[in-house]
Amino acid sequence: MDLPPPSRDLGQEAYGRIRAAIREGALAPGIRVTETDLAARFGVSRTPVRQAIARLESEGLLTHEPRRGLTVTRPDHQQVVELYVMREVLEGAAARLAAQHASPTEIGAMAELIDGEPALFTDARALAETNQRFHGLLYLAAHNRYLLRSLELISATMALLPSLLTVGGRAEQAHAEHQAILAALRARDGAAAEAASRAHAQAAQRHRLAWLVQTVGVPFAAPGGD
Repeated sequence: MDLPPPSRDLGQEAYGRIRAAIREGALAPGIRVTETDLAARFGVSRTPVRQAIARLESEGLLTHEPRRGLTVTRPDHQQVVELYVMREVLEGAAARLAAQHASPTEIGAMAELIDGEPALFTDARALAETNQRFHGLLYLAAHNRYLLRSLELISATMALLPSLLTVGGRAEQAHAEHQAILAALRARDGAAAEAASRAHAQAAQRHRLAWLVQTVGVPFAAPGGD
């Protein structure tokens, strides 16, 4: 007797595919999207797409803009600042917990990724992928499902921002910061791991904001001096 095929959660599947397209840049920040277009693009009906859109809106990845409709979220200056503040807090906590709970295998996997970074300094895409894998392993190594859920949400929103690892020598700086985190993990020093992770997030924020000022400019209402 043949068994029926396993049921598929089409809403979850549509959500995953649209989210991946946003993360990979196939759906770029600011681009307008509709239920009909997304259904055609991913070969599904509008009902699961509607479910996916509701979830992506709740996560901040899709936004309704006046006179434009639904768009892929384009973070403004304040949102970028808020994202990095939360990233610093959450990644710091993850590093502290990882120093306590990470297995030797998990630490070894992170070390392997970090060791391979210098060969990728001129390859923006490969370096960004390796960076995401390192941070993903760090999140998992904390062994805390609730923290992981929060970090995954922050990570998804961070994906709306272009990678700047190959801009202005950031790749070399980030590599050194990753090494500092790894050293603290190997020493099982939770306080040092948290401090190194927070310093890493702060450096990334400074680099991001400097890039924003150069490419977008400062807000009109910014003070002239201090």
